[in-house]
Amino acid sequence: MTGLGCVRSDGNKIHLVEHSTLYLTDKASEECKAETRLLNLYQSLKETIERLKPDCLVVEKVFFAKNALSALKLGQARGVILLVGALHDLEVYEYSVTEVKQYITGFGRSDKLAVANSIELILGKQNFQSHDASDALGLALYHLALSGSKLSKAKKLVRSKNKKMSLAEALAHKIEKNL
Repeated sequence: MTGLGCVRSDGNKIHLVEHSTLYLTDKASEECKAETRLLNLYQSLKETIERLKPDCLVVEKVFFAKNALSALKLGQARGVILLVGALHDLEVYEYSVTEVKQYITGFGRSDKLAVANSIELILGKQNFQSHDASDALGLALYHLALSGSKLSKAKKLVRSKNKKMSLAEALAHKIEKNL
C-alpha cells in the first residue's frame, strides 16, 4: 500500500483535496505477484492524476533500508510513481521524511501518529485510512509551504520567534493572534 495526499492553496487558504491509501493487493489475499502490485499502483496513480489534475508530484526521498528485499520493492514502486509522473508531464519534487516531520511536528524523528495529529491541527479532523495517507498529506503540505503559500508565512513566524516551533504550533499561534 502507498499513501496519497493532495492539497491546494488559494491565497491564504489551504484546501484539502483528497487523501487516501492505494492498496496494491487484493484485500482478501495479501499475496500477489510483484508485477500485479506494480500494475495496480500504475493504474491507481494514473486514474488519480487524471481525476485530480495536480500541478506536480511529491515523493519521499530514497532512504537506505537495512533489508535488501524491502529496498528493492521500494525502488520498483518509486520507479512506477516517477514514470506515471513523467507520462503526465508533472514536475517531481523529493523531500526526506525527517525534513517533512521536522516541519510538520517540530521533531524530525516524530512517529506517524504525531504527524497525523499535527496535520489534523492544520486541516481539521481527518479519517485517515492509514499512516501512509497522513504521511503523504504531510509531504503535500510541506511542498505547499516551500512553494509560497500560507504555510510559508507560518514558517517565517517560526523563524521570527527565534525558537523551535512546529508548523501546527505556528498556525495555532497565528489563529490565536487573529481571534
